[in-house]
Amino acid sequence: MGIFGFFSKEKKESLDQGLQKTSESIFSKLSKAVVGKSQVDEEVLDQLEEILITSDVGVDTTIKVIRRIEERVARDKYLNSSELDVILREEIAALLEENNTQDLLDFEIPSDKKPYVLMVVGVNGVGKTTTIGKLAYLFKNAGKSVVLGAADTFRAAAVDQLILWGDRVGVPVVSHGMNTDPASVAYDAVKQGVDSGADIVIIDTAGRLHTKVNLMNELGKIKRVMQKFIPDAPHEILLVLDGSTGQNAFIQAKEFTKVTEISALAITKLDGTAKGGVVIGISDQFKIPVKYIGVGEKMTDLQLFNRKEFVDSLFKKK
Repeated sequence: MGIFGFFSKEKKESLDQGLQKTSESIFSKLSKAVVGKSQVDEEVLDQLEEILITSDVGVDTTIKVIRRIEERVARDKYLNSSELDVILREEIAALLEENNTQDLLDFEIPSDKKPYVLMVVGVNGVGKTTTIGKLAYLFKNAGKSVVLGAADTFRAAAVDQLILWGDRVGVPVVSHGMNTDPASVAYDAVKQGVDSGADIVIIDTAGRLHTKVNLMNELGKIKRVMQKFIPDAPHEILLVLDGSTGQNAFIQAKEFTKVTEISALAITKLDGTAKGGVVIGISDQFKIPVKYIGVGEKMTDLQLFNRKEFVDSLFKKK
């Protein structure tokens, strides 16, 4: 068994609960859209378009979904409006599959990558440090040794918070304090990971989008110093986005993909919002796989993103 274990009943219940606000919002609006309608017509499709956009799926992705449904209406000639939620579920699942998002049931650290170096990026307030802490907890619980690097040295709170998470989880944190060289922290963290035979090193970084050139230079320098120990580090660059910010998350994803090569996404705080559609839109627009989603406060509420389970929970009638 890998790091996260199989998609258990408890995880499914947590996912259902975490997406409840989005699911209820979509179903409430869908019910109003099809009331008194015997088939999916232009009026229903117009209302569906509005529902998806207000769920923060995004305009471009919404248009794709509507076109796919229009093609089915044209092909099948007659579609009962009561089947709209089933059709919508199928088309969104198909769209996610096309966008490199896999049905992840578990995650194994590649055996030839030791330590596996994960660099985490994202603006302040998106849940970046909390995501790192939860990842450290999940990895450690799976019997893996973890080293954290507090390279978000722009804010004292970020360093202190990561140290608190390290103490809470019981993993070492390499820190030089505030206003120190982030690359130096990353260098020492990776060095400690190599020297101690750690399985995974997770590096926190600053996310100052208002100084994009500096951020690009900083991330580039961090990569270069890590590569002195491990030539292909980092093995993964994870962008953390706050799902509750809706369209703002799109903007952040756009800006970060300009300054560094993002290989995976973590979308947090989905339990506190009706904007869970943002997961669909971001996956579609950026063609970057969503790897983790945050659906609650508990350590285990950071889940591997499973396309099938996500869509099932999103369109589950309560």
